[in-house]
Amino acid sequence: MDSKWILSLLLVIGCAFAVNAQGRSFIGIKTEDGTTIDDVALATLQSGLTTVFFPIIYTVVFVVGLTANGMAIWVFLFRTKKKHPSSIYMANLALADLLFVVWMPLKISYHVNGNNWLYGEPLCKVLVSFFYGNMYCSVLFITCLSVQRYWVVANPMSSQRKNNTVAISVCVAVWVFIWITSTPLYLYDHTTKIKGTNMTTCHDVIVIGQDGKDLYESIKYPFFYFLFMATVSFFIPCIVIIVAYALLLKTLGSNTVDSNATKTRRKAVVLILVVLVTFLICFIPSNIMLVVHYVLVKTEMEDRGYGFYITSLCLASLNSCLDPFIYYFVSEEFREHVKNTLLCRSSRAVEQEKAAYSSMRYSKKNRSFMSGSTNTENITC
Repeated sequence: MDSKWILSLLLVIGCAFAVNAQGRSFIGIKTEDGTTIDDVALATLQSGLTTVFFPIIYTVVFVVGLTANGMAIWVFLFRTKKKHPSSIYMANLALADLLFVVWMPLKISYHVNGNNWLYGEPLCKVLVSFFYGNMYCSVLFITCLSVQRYWVVANPMSSQRKNNTVAISVCVAVWVFIWITSTPLYLYDHTTKIKGTNMTTCHDVIVIGQDGKDLYESIKYPFFYFLFMATVSFFIPCIVIIVAYALLLKTLGSNTVDSNATKTRRKAVVLILVVLVTFLICFIPSNIMLVVHYVLVKTEMEDRGYGFYITSLCLASLNSCLDPFIYYFVSEEFREHVKNTLLCRSSRAVEQEKAAYSSMRYSKKNRSFMSGSTNTENITC
């Protein structure tokens, strides 16, 4: 089955679960013996949406993401000899995804145990930070790749197209930005014990005082964090990506004679489709629902789409599985290295094979490679 159909099916299944998870946002009233939540919130936390569907998605993310991104980092570190800006951005994107998926077993355990967090407040904060940090890291590095892709096509003779210093500086800036902006996620508690149950939630319930008057104080850190990140790390990069790909297609469209331009245009269209699918499944729904959710909570309005909100966040984790497809379509060198790695062919063997073929000439008459020094047939195609 085509991957796009699989992702669409997952989205439909998640939404079907979410229909039964509508209700007020998960707001809990703090008491001496635990946090009290309403019946709808409790039913959602105990439903198949969070205890069955979410663990399945996160297990797929862990298995596929760990394998694909682990191999990608291996290729970038040990197979790619000539580093260039695109490979630097892709390596950092793979690293961000890998740092995310290594925490997935804790997330899977949490949902399988009925949304009961067993690992303490500090680890919950780290998990939440890596979850959102990965999402915004991915958006920013995909933006860098998109701009770099356009720059290479638009300026094929520029010496700056292979300037690694700029790429490294940009990557460092992205990591520093993500780490600094994640600080608000460590300034408030994410775990709370639900009254009348054996459940301790992690980042699922907003806790307020018994008087219910300090709601804004309870959400001010996440409210400003998600509003700021959705604007600076999502909506603005989205505009940049759209402009970059529009200029890329315009540049390629101006060259209708060169056959290489046609091939490059085809690759660009495929890359745009992969990025589009990633954004439609992972980034657009989750960021829109994040903003809507916290605005509704801040204004104390009823959030009837909470099931869709938590489902969109779950599906956002799929970007760790989709990002390797971006590496695959961006870099022909990456595809070649992956193939050689899967075939257990060393870099030295590949170089020797290339050298052997480069010293031969191809005979159209015999459909075989002939030695450059003699007429002896060497390797048959």
